[in-house]
Amino acid sequence: MPSRNALLSASAVTLSSMIALAAQAEARAAETQVADQVDAVVIVARDKAGLLEKQPSNTVFGIAKPLIETPRSASLVSDVTLERYGVLTLDGVTKVSPGTHTASFYGVPGALNIRGTLAENYFRGFKRVENRGTYSTPIGGAARIEILRGPPTPVYGAGKVGGLVNFIPKSARDEGRFLAGPEGEVTATFGSYNKKLVTGQFGAPVSLGKAEGGVYVYGEAEDSHSYYKGIYPRHQTLEVSSDFDLGNGWSTAFGGMAFHSNGDVQTPGWNRLTQDLIDHRTYITGRDSSLVDTDHNGKLTPNEVGFYPYASALYIPYYGFPASDAAHTLDTGVGTTKLDRRTVYISPADFSRTNTQTLYFDLAKDLGGDRSVKLQLFHDRQDNKRFVSYGYPSAVDAKVSEVRLTYAFPTDVGIVHARTLTGASHRRFEGRRRESYNSGLIALDRRDISFGATPTDTIDSPFDAETGGIGVQWENDNRSTWKQTGVFVTSDIEAGRFNLVLGGRWDHYSVESQDTGFLSYVVAGKQQDDRNKVTWNASLTYKLPVGLMPYVSYAKAAALEMSQAGDVAPNLVADGSWLSSSDLTEAGVKFQLLRGTLIGSVAAYRQNRTQIAGAIAPPTVQGTRAKGVEVEVRWLASERLSFTFAGNSQRTTVKGPDASFQYIPAYTAGVPGPQAYGGSYVVWSFAGLPGRGGDYAYTLIPKSVVSLYGTYTSKGYDWGQAGATVGVSHVSRTAGTVQNAVRYPAYTLVNASAFVNRGPYTLSVNIDNLFDKFYFTPDADTYANLGALPGKGREWRATLKRTF
Repeated sequence: MPSRNALLSASAVTLSSMIALAAQAEARAAETQVADQVDAVVIVARDKAGLLEKQPSNTVFGIAKPLIETPRSASLVSDVTLERYGVLTLDGVTKVSPGTHTASFYGVPGALNIRGTLAENYFRGFKRVENRGTYSTPIGGAARIEILRGPPTPVYGAGKVGGLVNFIPKSARDEGRFLAGPEGEVTATFGSYNKKLVTGQFGAPVSLGKAEGGVYVYGEAEDSHSYYKGIYPRHQTLEVSSDFDLGNGWSTAFGGMAFHSNGDVQTPGWNRLTQDLIDHRTYITGRDSSLVDTDHNGKLTPNEVGFYPYASALYIPYYGFPASDAAHTLDTGVGTTKLDRRTVYISPADFSRTNTQTLYFDLAKDLGGDRSVKLQLFHDRQDNKRFVSYGYPSAVDAKVSEVRLTYAFPTDVGIVHARTLTGASHRRFEGRRRESYNSGLIALDRRDISFGATPTDTIDSPFDAETGGIGVQWENDNRSTWKQTGVFVTSDIEAGRFNLVLGGRWDHYSVESQDTGFLSYVVAGKQQDDRNKVTWNASLTYKLPVGLMPYVSYAKAAALEMSQAGDVAPNLVADGSWLSSSDLTEAGVKFQLLRGTLIGSVAAYRQNRTQIAGAIAPPTVQGTRAKGVEVEVRWLASERLSFTFAGNSQRTTVKGPDASFQYIPAYTAGVPGPQAYGGSYVVWSFAGLPGRGGDYAYTLIPKSVVSLYGTYTSKGYDWGQAGATVGVSHVSRTAGTVQNAVRYPAYTLVNASAFVNRGPYTLSVNIDNLFDKFYFTPDADTYANLGALPGKGREWRATLKRTF
């Protein structure tokens, strides 16, 4: 038996060893902490273009988590990046986000196309009223824009797997801290085609008794011409945000955004499509004189076209053999010409007027121990009236409101640590959509755009009938209300190097719609239905010690099938197709290398989702299947130089048979252009066309979009600082969706910008499409095979900024 002294000696040795090990561990921890602090300083010093996120995001799963550690494909675009990369509209976000593209929704950048289908727009995590191409989505007041490729978190509610764009407004709370003092800036921008844009923003700390916080205000106004002749975009935006800590763990945030535009006119671009037009700008001219504006009111009213509403002389159904008549035949000025790139389908009668109002309110309580509860209110309204003179009028008045209550709490069991968010939400939509396109008066090819608009290719509008005129009435007048009430839970679970994210949601939906239009092809009477739905997602990440984080993810989502106003068509309610399902399987690897200065991701996905298709005949729900690979890299190469790369390869397939109504080009109908362009040709089911009886490739979206950008920022001198950004984007070829369709060649664009800063003043110059590349983007939706928008040529602008 060992002696007492021996035991004491052994104990002393053991204690000394433990103290030494503890000291070594503490030293290693201190070294790691210092290294992390050094890395953070290096990253901040190098990130002159705002490429890396400053604080965790809750967009993907509803729980604050850095995007680089999130097992889902997502991108961040900060306000600094927007400025340095010269991004003014949502289209420009494609420069830094892989898998994104914007098919021409008639020239209006309302929504991104993500992974082959249209994405949804969110404001601070709440879904806004639908905006496919009603107005240009304002992004100037964004502190950052987050792009998620995949379904929304269960916290956000229903949504399709394609993706979403989340707008985070500027605020007085920066990286969790309030502004230390007043700050702001004003800018004035002038550029080519009479571009005029002014902005102003101001933020200040505010104290109200025990409440400490701040207020931030942003405003902008534009009154410009456009690269396209006859289009004059004008808009005004006002954004206000308030954030306060109320004491005793309470905090609040409230604010909103008001937007008005007058000039987001939709245009199909070029009509009378032929391969010769795309390749050589050779346009077939000519007009039809068989139809006459007999009352000389400057447009064709139904009594001048045929028996209203069913017997318009402007369209011929295609049943597999060519056909023509006097109205379809060009008889005046027939020939060819070279089109000016700036000439597009437009007339003085075209207009678009939009007003939106967005409001939000948060009230939160910090319960201590990483527990909190939050109540959020949200409201969004859209009012739009527009007319496109080929025969498409629309009036939308829609609003959506949502209330959301969440409770966050941690859980620790051994080595397992979990952060969980649970709660409930209620969302209500009410809208009215009025449109006219059912009577066969639309003939996109009828106008000779080289000659310009005439009374016999300008179609009547119900806006005139509302003031006592004769003619076209509202053929669709759909009033729709739907509600969504649900409970949800999502949990971020960490165990060693493993990270598991689980989420689920149960919803009860109810919908009611009735279309009382003059010529509505949907089922008559009020249609009602309700349904319960469960959605869920699961993602698993393994954090390798070398900075690599491979992950796998699966999601099952659901969404309402909405029209352009966010309403649901009565026929979809009647046949039960108003609520659809979608799914996503994704695997990839995220990386954070070179002391955090090189980050990125590689992701492969396969998804199934739906979209609304067709017009005139009742809208149908169309299935799509997509698969692809996406790569995103951001590298802070030095304190002066940084690079971004975004690229993808994808294929989207429309699941057949596609029973949607479609307009088809004259060459598909087998009729020469001069015998066809006076009117239009239609098919009641797209599946009846040659080669389209089953699945077919959705060729309106490029298979690949690749962008590489580099940014240089000089060191500070006595006179100030300077910098430049140069980038190149390559877009692969696209085509129409009919067999042997017109093809649009691949193209490469180069953009450049530079700035000089001296004291509070900064002068920046941007040049888009530096080498004046000529390219096309095909139209979307029902007229995708009839029109294509020529890309904007070289444009420049100069901005003078004054900070204070």
